[in-house]
Amino acid sequence: MSITEQQLGNGQPATTSKSDVMTLRDVTVHYPVKEGVLQRVTGAVRAVDGVDLSIPRGQTLGLVGESGCGKTTLGRVIAGLVPATGGDIWFDLDETAKAQMERLRSVPEKSMSAEDKTIWSHLEANHRLGSMTRERQRVYRRNCQFVFQDAFASLNPRQLVRDIVGRPLRVYHEASGEDLDLKVINLLERVGLGPQHLLRYPHQFSGGQRQRISIARALALNPEFVVLDEPTSALDVSVQAQILNLLVELQEDLGLTYLFITHDLGVVQHMSDYLAVMYLGRIAEIGPTAEVFHDPLHPYTKVLRDSNPSLEGDELDHSAHLRLTGTVPNPIDPPQGCRLHPRCPVSTSECGWQVDDMFLSLETSTPASFEAISRVERSSPFAAQLVMDDDVAALELFTEIQNSRSPFGGAVENIELDGANVSIRLREVEEIPLIPVAPGRMSSCLLAGRPDGIRPPAESR
Repeated sequence: MSITEQQLGNGQPATTSKSDVMTLRDVTVHYPVKEGVLQRVTGAVRAVDGVDLSIPRGQTLGLVGESGCGKTTLGRVIAGLVPATGGDIWFDLDETAKAQMERLRSVPEKSMSAEDKTIWSHLEANHRLGSMTRERQRVYRRNCQFVFQDAFASLNPRQLVRDIVGRPLRVYHEASGEDLDLKVINLLERVGLGPQHLLRYPHQFSGGQRQRISIARALALNPEFVVLDEPTSALDVSVQAQILNLLVELQEDLGLTYLFITHDLGVVQHMSDYLAVMYLGRIAEIGPTAEVFHDPLHPYTKVLRDSNPSLEGDELDHSAHLRLTGTVPNPIDPPQGCRLHPRCPVSTSECGWQVDDMFLSLETSTPASFEAISRVERSSPFAAQLVMDDDVAALELFTEIQNSRSPFGGAVENIELDGANVSIRLREVEEIPLIPVAPGRMSSCLLAGRPDGIRPPAESR
């Protein structure tokens, strides 16, 4: 047997319990922005922007964040419903194959040995979305199912429940005729419905019942992995509890793996084993759910937790509340460095302040100086020349910036005064990556792991 067959299982699905069902590396989804009569591309909305994520087999990974942060788009990309702009999505990698993938991703193809090229070719053909063989793509399609937020919109209003739930079985030639009806009835009973619902249309059911039908359809092919996109957000509280308990029971009985997408931290606290927090297209923090709730390592996570009144209990530390300021930045041009820093109450001079961030700070702290700026000439996102109304206004702005004790003031590397012109250069900061902070914990905050962590300064508590 060749080394490739030993390492990759000869193209067969991995069976080790320690494997990841899905592995994402630097996944991006950018939507072009077009302007003018000729519809020229002038930019891109960065819905998902460089996400690294692993979803362990048999577990539930919760994905939370504000509306518009990109979590639903990420779920659709994983399910193959939306194409990724860049990055890799790997399905069913065991530990050996994952190690090989991580090693070879950083090796240019020209530098690969013949053996490495063979291993990489097998990895792509058997595990990488977009490069899989047709047979492996078929395996992936049946093992990755999606439950949508709006159950009514996801069900064909012209079809009976028998046809809706039975369609996957017909497509994959799993059953037909009387055998198909029996399997559909079995699926309906598994989700709390029965044979009396077989010949009804979606509009004849309540919201909770429609979601049960969606779950039954997702389970028809006995998948390994299910993406749950806010499956309870449109339901009332009592029905939510029934659906959540149903999902827990199904996972225990069938050994399912869930990606649970939601904005409700109370739900994700009950459902997930691991929690990933998303902000403006990137993962801000990830770790075991209990640890993330008890000791957040990113200020955004702490703000989300403390803003949810349903999260009560002695195990949660609600001291030193943090509050965000301003609005969510434009996803077409997100902040450099840490994407939260323009709104963050514990930001530092190292977080990636840019010229535009400086204007927002000046507008709030010194409105007179801000209004005296007549023109701005940018040479880069971190450097600009400010043309003031007169020499006096320029001197006042120069003095204010030099004496500023704000995080923005600490980021100034050079500032020069020349008559009515103020030239300023800020410290350039690269995108802050998601880095390991503690065993099983990762955060993209520079303060994570420091003695005082993400707590605000003592005078502001």
